Amino acid sequence: MALDYVALGILIFAAITLFYGIIVIHDIPYEIAVHRNHPHQDAIHYAGWVSLFTLHAIWPFLWIWSTLYREDRGWGFQADEGPPDDAGDTEPDITEPERIEPAMDAAAGDDSINLLKHRMEALEDRIERIEQAILAASDPADGEAR
Repeated sequence: MALDYVALGILIFAAITLFYGIIVIHDIPYEIAVHRNHPHQDAIHYAGWVSLFTLHAIWPFLWIWSTLYREDRGWGFQADEGPPDDAGDTEPDITEPERIEPAMDAAAGDDSINLLKHRMEALEDRIERIEQAILAASDPADGEAR
């Protein structure tokens, strides 16, 4: 008779452990999202609860969704790193975007047309530098293909 109570206690303990274990496992994608400061943390958390009722059918997708984003690199797959600094590098650096600062003179002020003109000029300069870099890279006079 005492053995029956021990078996019943073990059965209840196993059922409770399994119940809470499933809840902890379903919450792993949400914890990853919180750790990575994911912009869709709440959606991942709610979808994790929905996955409990779908027998975890969508849970692997939640894991993937939560791991795709990192605060330091966003949705990209590698950090933005510029080219190594070479002392003899004469080509313009086209990998780093320029900061387009608004015109600081008093005439520009809050005038959005002048600001747009300033930005257009900066973009046209950047396009010209990129075209020059492409032409320099494809120049057969270098003697080597890049």
